Amino acid sequence: MSNTIINTARSILVESASLGSEAIMSGAWAYPFLGISYVASHPQLYKSVVPIVTKAALASLGITAGMFFFTWVPQVAICAVFSGPFAPIPATIMVLFESYLLVSFVTKSFFLSAGQDRLFDAVLLQQGNEKLVANGREIRTTSSGMKIMGKPLSFTKRFSSDGIIRYLVSLPLNSIPVLGTGLFLVYNGSKTGPAFHARYFQLKKYGSQQAHEFIEKRKGAYTAFGMSALLLNLIPIAGFAFNLTSAVGAALWASRLEKLHVDVNDKTDYRLEKQASNSQPDIPVQLN
Repeated sequence: MSNTIINTARSILVESASLGSEAIMSGAWAYPFLGISYVASHPQLYKSVVPIVTKAALASLGITAGMFFFTWVPQVAICAVFSGPFAPIPATIMVLFESYLLVSFVTKSFFLSAGQDRLFDAVLLQQGNEKLVANGREIRTTSSGMKIMGKPLSFTKRFSSDGIIRYLVSLPLNSIPVLGTGLFLVYNGSKTGPAFHARYFQLKKYGSQQAHEFIEKRKGAYTAFGMSALLLNLIPIAGFAFNLTSAVGAALWASRLEKLHVDVNDKTDYRLEKQASNSQPDIPVQLN
């Protein structure tokens, strides 16, 4: 098993080296954090998802507490093989990762998916992308110019069995002191990042091949976004809420791409994407 972990770590290191500069230059790593500040400055966004947040918080609390109670001690014993006296540290990290996986499955399956789509669409509307949002949601405009969001015309699937398998296979990387957790974040961030733009690709009416090409041309950027979002999601209990703010950050990034008229066939200048002004008209939106 140790050889498998080492070989996996080596391959991820090679991939990380090739994506490093691209990830940094893209500035995409900042968007999950920008999503937090955006929600804080737009109270109507988080007020619209209070019922969802309440249910998800209770589920997250119960799952995380149960995972620590039942699995922490056995995993300390396993990690002691690689980490010796420092075993409690990687064991704690592993339990947090495992809790995140279960919380993600439960909350995305029953609570968060519709809320993420609603927030994503609302932010795009606020940033002046009505035509794009109209591809996936009913929109009405009042005489005062306020946009009223109606029923969704399509729904986004964000949770996949491939993601679960990838997550579980890479989980033992955390038993490697210090370096292992970083490798785990890179490995899973490359898949977590694109998932936050699933709604964007749906609104753009991209097929699976077009979406794949778009992601591959920005692989470093999506990996950077995914790593930041994953780090926030790992915060106990509150991680699910950051899943929602990361969806807002993903919408801000999508709005930036729309402003730059970036298409699936474009060769992206990441410095341009990073430096272009993100000032957009803050259009009043009512979330039903």
